[in-house]
Amino acid sequence: MTVPPPDAGSVTAFDRLDDHDARTLVTSWAAVPRWVDAVLAGRPYGSADALAATADRLARTWTDDEVAAALAEHPRIGDRPVGDGAAAAASRFEQSASADPDADTAAALRAGNAAYEARFDRVFLVRAAGRTADQVLAELHRRLGNDDATERAEVAEQLREITLLRLDRSVA
Repeated sequence: MTVPPPDAGSVTAFDRLDDHDARTLVTSWAAVPRWVDAVLAGRPYGSADALAATADRLARTWTDDEVAAALAEHPRIGDRPVGDGAAAAASRFEQSASADPDADTAAALRAGNAAYEARFDRVFLVRAAGRTADQVLAELHRRLGNDDATERAEVAEQLREITLLRLDRSVA
């Protein structure tokens, strides 16, 4: 079984992927089975805007349990993503700007991740693309002050943003 690359090249190519390859690709955007099924059911889209609008609308319906399950696909911030699948490749790309922090920042990220996981019982998720390690650390510290309901909403929003970035890179 081959894993498609983390991009389809265009929405036309995405619309033409066989069901297996399309499912693998969409799952690499967000591992939320109900959402994956709904995105696939909407094919053909004909335009990247139509695909993104549908994916965005559907992502806004994710439940807390679906978001929690999808977090299993995301490495800790500051950890190197492992594996050679599309999701791991996307994580490596997204964390590239913050991938090599100085020793003090790396230690602070490890400590912050531990504090976050102890507080919220889940991995810290943030859209790392375009952020430096110091910016990610500042966001981690800010979010440690959230109550659980606020943090669940922020995690869902971060997952939605990551998903739409991955989609855009795949079909732009």
